[in-house]
Amino acid sequence: MTLTAKGRLAGVIGWPIGHSRSPQLHGHWLARYAIDGAYVPMAVPPERLEAALRGLAALGFRGCNVTVPHKEAAMALVDELDPPARRIAAVNTIVVREDGSLFGTNTDGFGFLANLQAGAPGWSAGSGPAVVVGAGGAARAVIVALADAGAPEIRLANRTRARAEKLAAELGAAELGGPITVVDWADRAAALDGAALLVNTTTEGMVGRPALDMPLDALPADALVNDIVYAPLETPLLAVARARGNPVVDGLGMLLHQARPGFEAWFGVAPTVDAALRSAVLGGG
Repeated sequence: MTLTAKGRLAGVIGWPIGHSRSPQLHGHWLARYAIDGAYVPMAVPPERLEAALRGLAALGFRGCNVTVPHKEAAMALVDELDPPARRIAAVNTIVVREDGSLFGTNTDGFGFLANLQAGAPGWSAGSGPAVVVGAGGAARAVIVALADAGAPEIRLANRTRARAEKLAAELGAAELGGPITVVDWADRAAALDGAALLVNTTTEGMVGRPALDMPLDALPADALVNDIVYAPLETPLLAVARARGNPVVDGLGMLLHQARPGFEAWFGVAPTVDAALRSAVLGGG
C-alpha cells in the first residue's frame, strides 16, 4: 500500500471498533488497485461522535463508514441524508463533499441484494413472497431492499410480535412497494408455504448462539435461503437448507458488497468482490 501526503483517507468509526472487518476489506482493495490512500479504524465514544464527524473534513478524510453504536445517531449529524438511509433509519456510509459538508447513506440494502444476485444469479425479488426472520436494524434494511426490488409480499416473523408490528408500521408509513405481513412466531413454519426467499436477519446460528428454530418442511425446494450471519459461513439454517436441495447464499457477501459504493466514492475506483477478497476478510490472506 502506498501512502503519500496526497493520499486519500477514509476509515470506520465505532465504539468499540476492534471487531470490524472493514479495515481488512478496504485494505485489500487499496493494495489490489495500488491506490495512494489508507483506511483506518477509529474508536469514537458516543459523546465524541459529532466532533469526530465534523473533524473529518479538516483532517482531509474523504469519508467514513459508521458502525455500532453510531448508525442511528449519525443520521442527525450529516448535512444531507439520502432516501435509503432515511427509510432504513440508519447511516453506515458518509462522504465528505468538496465544500466539507457530510452526505449520509446506507448501503446495507444494496449489499444484501448484490450478494443474492451474485450468489444466485437466477434469483429475482419479484419471483414470489419473501419471509424475513427478525425485526432489528438488519431486518429493516433487508425489507426496504426487497420492497424496492419488487418483492410482491414480505412476511415478517419475530419472536416478539409487537416489535415486528412496530417495524411493519414504520416501514408501511415509508410507502414501500410490497405489503408487509406480520406472522406469529408459532406460525413461522407455515409462512414458508409458497415463499421464494427465506432470510434470517437475527444472530441465531452465529458462533456461540443457538441455531435458528425454523422448520423448513413447507419451504418450496427451489426457494433461496440466505443467512446474514457469516461466522460461521454455513450456519445450521444454511446446512439444513442445502441438505434438502435449496439454493443457499451465506452472509459474507452482504458485508463485502455493501462496501463497494463507499470505496468508489472515497478512492475513485469501482472495486470487485471475488474469492481473494473473501479470503482476505476471513483471515486467509
